[in-house]
Amino acid sequence: MKSLINRWARPTAVLAAVAVVASCGLPNVGPNKRQLYAGSVQQEGDAFVVSVNDRVTRATAVVPALGFSDAFKNAATLGSDTIRPGDVLGITVYENVDDPLLGVEGAPATALSEVQVDGSGFIFIPYAGRIKAAGNTPDAIRRIITTKLGEQTPDPQVEVRRAAGDGATVSLVGAVGGQGVYPIERPTRTLGAMLAQAGGVVIEPEIAQVTVIRGNHRGKIWFQDLYDHPELDIALRAGDRILVEEDTRSFTALGATGGQAQVGFESHTLSALEGIAQVGGLNPSTADPTGVFILRNEAPEIVAQVLGRNDLQGAQRMVYVLDLTQPNGMFMARDFVIRDGDTLYVTEAPFTQWTKVISAITGTASSASSLSTLTGSE
Repeated sequence: MKSLINRWARPTAVLAAVAVVASCGLPNVGPNKRQLYAGSVQQEGDAFVVSVNDRVTRATAVVPALGFSDAFKNAATLGSDTIRPGDVLGITVYENVDDPLLGVEGAPATALSEVQVDGSGFIFIPYAGRIKAAGNTPDAIRRIITTKLGEQTPDPQVEVRRAAGDGATVSLVGAVGGQGVYPIERPTRTLGAMLAQAGGVVIEPEIAQVTVIRGNHRGKIWFQDLYDHPELDIALRAGDRILVEEDTRSFTALGATGGQAQVGFESHTLSALEGIAQVGGLNPSTADPTGVFILRNEAPEIVAQVLGRNDLQGAQRMVYVLDLTQPNGMFMARDFVIRDGDTLYVTEAPFTQWTKVISAITGTASSASSLSTLTGSE
């Protein structure tokens, strides 16, 4: 009787293993192609499944529109010689006399190194009195001081220079070489020059964005566009705030890829092919190159172009399908634009599930065989 039990132990264990595998779901990285298609509107689901072609790539090729308004672009460059309240002046007076009015005997030059223009726009010069400086150029101020001092000392020679003050400054923060408050001077009257003065950007230029806040208005551009489009190198104004930050757009990669994670953009525009490359490509052991899906909530105006219908209201769930094995599949993946918030999902190849079934069965059968051997030895 014992030998009869041993004879039937192994077949019974194998049958039990098959039953277990058949009744229990095997682990997956996510839904397979059949399950995704089952969720389409055509199958009474809630998402539109669309195969990517040239028309679809053109309709969905939308990238963030960054730029400055006309108010920013049309602002004239400040005259760097115009004095403003808060500016600091360096004034030197030369007197060709033995007993100078401002200086000491034997020193013909008298330097007034830090004369700040007050809030009302005036400066005070000994023996010349209170002088209106704001709105004048350094040369105009020089003539005024010369005239007033000329009434008390013969033929004075006056030199007036504009130094860096707090009358016309901008603040720079974020990913720049040196954050701080910088004066608008002759070499730094435009955005590009001011960024260079602050040490440039310290992040990858391809993903750097520059925001200028002026009062209640703001404009944002890509850093590289600042040099590709000269009209974006706008003139600065006192009180401008400049922020340099990294692009915050990202997409999520899931499924049979080289890595599953939330991934930041590495360029202005990111194609599906580049997105796959950023996560290490397709998993060579499990990926199905015919099942590359991009999932997103699409704006109604784009949905109308993609589906050719205008009866849909609001954003729609769209599932775009790429088949990399098609003759033009790689080109479609290269031209299809990934957008902020997209999910890139790669399904597993059908043989992968079969391999899992075989592994589960053989593993269970092996365990059953060991159990049978152990039972037979008792």
